[in-house]
Amino acid sequence: MTNSGGSRFLFLFLDGVGIGERDPEINPFFSIGLPNFQRIFGGLPSKERPTLRNGGAFIQPSDALMGVEGFPQSGTGQTALFTGVNASKLIGMHFGPYPHSQIRPVLEEKNIFRVLREIGADVWFANAFPRQFFEYVESGRRRLSATTMSCMMTGIPLCNESSLRNGDGISADITAERWHTELGYADVEPVSAFEAGRRLRKIADKHDFTMFEYFLTDKAGHDMNKPLAEIVLRNFDELLGGISEGGLGTLTVLISSDHGNVEDLSVKTHTLNPSLTAVAGTHAAFFEGKLDSICDITPRIVELFRGMFR
Repeated sequence: MTNSGGSRFLFLFLDGVGIGERDPEINPFFSIGLPNFQRIFGGLPSKERPTLRNGGAFIQPSDALMGVEGFPQSGTGQTALFTGVNASKLIGMHFGPYPHSQIRPVLEEKNIFRVLREIGADVWFANAFPRQFFEYVESGRRRLSATTMSCMMTGIPLCNESSLRNGDGISADITAERWHTELGYADVEPVSAFEAGRRLRKIADKHDFTMFEYFLTDKAGHDMNKPLAEIVLRNFDELLGGISEGGLGTLTVLISSDHGNVEDLSVKTHTLNPSLTAVAGTHAAFFEGKLDSICDITPRIVELFRGMFR
């Protein structure tokens, strides 16, 4: 089967981003403004105004609690986000940061990469990993995120140093600054977040489905570090600027998260706030009003792709 309409889909997974209060003292969304985000989606969501619409683009809150008490965690949240299965309810608790052993079979069987690949889609995980990561995996340790675990379970190759250099991969920190300063790649030159967005757009234009994961939003929230949170979100906003330069064309961009965190820097923990979900581009209308829970994200994407690959 082939993609009948030639549409492309980019899933931007932001770790630890919820919809919080309109308070610039604790919510960095409102202390820096995010001009590209606002241009695309028509504003910034808050508890006071959680749903926004701008032309065909929209923002809505997605429930990350999934009927289970306690603070949502990454292991179960990401499994729900990437499979459509309520992993927290399955094991009776929120669990993280890595997927619980009892939900790994669900992740292996139902992860979005596997399901879309079985439909016939060309899928790609755009994050590029340094040699230290591959050495870690080869050592036999398996404390992996749901995204990397899904790829490895599905046989999808992970991007490496060469991928970063030739433009097939994007650094997890967007700019590749850490490769240059911390990871021992002195010859890897950092790029602007806007240029990284341009590169990610080129990657997305080559594949039916592309995912990029940005974990620094969650780290900034746990650190309660407002300057870091502002840098992290500003880089993401500039990434969006590069992606959307000249318009989205046949691309659909979906942004979502596994739980709240960075939107409330007054606490070190995850929050009970709904996750941020935002969609723009060709097929945005297909998703509007139908992403009430993070469990709804993958099933709706799969439904779209089944229609595209008839």
